[in-house]
Amino acid sequence: MLTLTIGTFAIALNHILLISALILATLVGWRVAKRGGENPESVLFSLFLLGLLAARVSFVLMYWSYYSHDWVEMVDLRDGGFLAWPGIIALILGALVYGWRRPALRKPLSAGVITGLVFWGMTSLSLSLYEKGTRLPDITLRNANGEVVQLADYQGGPLVINLWATWCPPCRREMPVLENAQRMRPDVTFLFVNQAESMQSVSTYLATQGLNLDNVLFDASGRLGQAVGSMALPTTLFYQADGRLINSHLGELSEASLARAMEPFDNTTTRKPTCLASATC
Repeated sequence: MLTLTIGTFAIALNHILLISALILATLVGWRVAKRGGENPESVLFSLFLLGLLAARVSFVLMYWSYYSHDWVEMVDLRDGGFLAWPGIIALILGALVYGWRRPALRKPLSAGVITGLVFWGMTSLSLSLYEKGTRLPDITLRNANGEVVQLADYQGGPLVINLWATWCPPCRREMPVLENAQRMRPDVTFLFVNQAESMQSVSTYLATQGLNLDNVLFDASGRLGQAVGSMALPTTLFYQADGRLINSHLGELSEASLARAMEPFDNTTTRKPTCLASATC
């Protein structure tokens, strides 16, 4: 499962783990402070923000070529562009400074920071291992001609699957990014799986927007989203040639976050598969 969905509200599981780590760290720090020391609640929240800032800034610097032309994108956090290790290092350094300047904080703050980091690290690793053990769902979809196609027919090379809909604003915003990636990476198969819309409405939308997408498929009942555990849009899935999931992204992609997600494909020697009978590549 990639998301937790309650009614129309959906949140990525990795975001839930991050928030849970902050809450747990705050509770542990408060508990330790009751035995003697200063309550680290406000400091932990400040360190949390410091870590996020460092993670974002480091991501922007690493992928500067994608951000240099548009400064607004640097502060648009919707693309999920963060680097974990710089954020963790900044958080630990900040905690050391606080502990040095305020001795009463040392024990409660240390307990909170260590607990939060260990919890987040272990649960994130477990989630990553679980996701990477999932395979390409064995389901059928329909192509633009109304023909039934097997999703497995597209297996055999790097594969990117985007779940989208025309009524979804972030889906519409990221579509030119994915179209450009499709053009720049002919070694990767891109599938644009529309969720529960008519072929005519999708065709009209693509024509009016001037979008040229190679593989538009239709999932009338949303079975693919159910199979991968994400009912939120947009959701983008990245599969290796053997059909194993290696990455996923909930929400809008930027050029930088898409480039990062596709980095595992850079070293692959397996190319896009030859189209089978039921596929339209």
